[in-house]
Amino acid sequence: MLKDITIGQYIPGVSPVHKLDPRTKIICLVFYMVGLFLVNNFSGYVFVTFFTLLIIFLSQIPLLTIVKGFKPLILIILLTLILHVFMTEGEVIWQWGFLKITWEGLRQGIFMALRLIYLVTITSLLTLTTTPIALTDGLERVLKAFHMPLAHELAMMMTIALRFIPTLIEETEKIMKAQMARGADFESGGLLSRAKSLIPLLVPLFLSSFRRADELAMAMEARCYRGGEKRTRLKQLQMMSRDYFTFFIIFIFMGITLYSRWFF
Repeated sequence: MLKDITIGQYIPGVSPVHKLDPRTKIICLVFYMVGLFLVNNFSGYVFVTFFTLLIIFLSQIPLLTIVKGFKPLILIILLTLILHVFMTEGEVIWQWGFLKITWEGLRQGIFMALRLIYLVTITSLLTLTTTPIALTDGLERVLKAFHMPLAHELAMMMTIALRFIPTLIEETEKIMKAQMARGADFESGGLLSRAKSLIPLLVPLFLSSFRRADELAMAMEARCYRGGEKRTRLKQLQMMSRDYFTFFIIFIFMGITLYSRWFF
């Protein structure tokens, strides 16, 4: 299951989404999230579904890779759906004892589950189609455009966190296999016993994470890294016609979501 986490990974490619400026992808991601939370009816979600599938198709990322990223979140998605279905008041469509399903709860639960799925999908596509260096530069430029203090440091921290997700996953799997070879059991028993069995996993994982952080800091200092002070870049970010066309498309997306919210 740990290998199924797609956030933080990068898949090289030459798709139209790969070629976009990282600033374009970051800004469009924000607009997509706003539009997604504006949608509140089935016709709007049908449009968002087709729009999301179109982005996946243009990114040339295998659909199976995107679907695998949902596995670690299945429990959260199901819990969100169940809580809304059984705890939202409204027109009752099924009841057994104190349990009841309402039309409003079913509708709201499906919408919230879809929002979670689409948020994970679009966030995964950002990291799957953007290199860590380009993502750092794009985040820094966007933050500086809004006059955020310590823009470079914030962008660097966020990118390093995303970059080390696959590394920590790989390290966790190695530790789990080593502990299982020594007789550790992470699956059987009750909730309390499972929590106790995670101690032999978490302690070496934290130690390994601190060691990697220390090695990274030493490597950056050895290369005279000084944050955003008069830094130059080998590849300068430059907006192309495809980026402006993408902004036009995302504005159309926002307009349609607003229209579907207020007129359907």
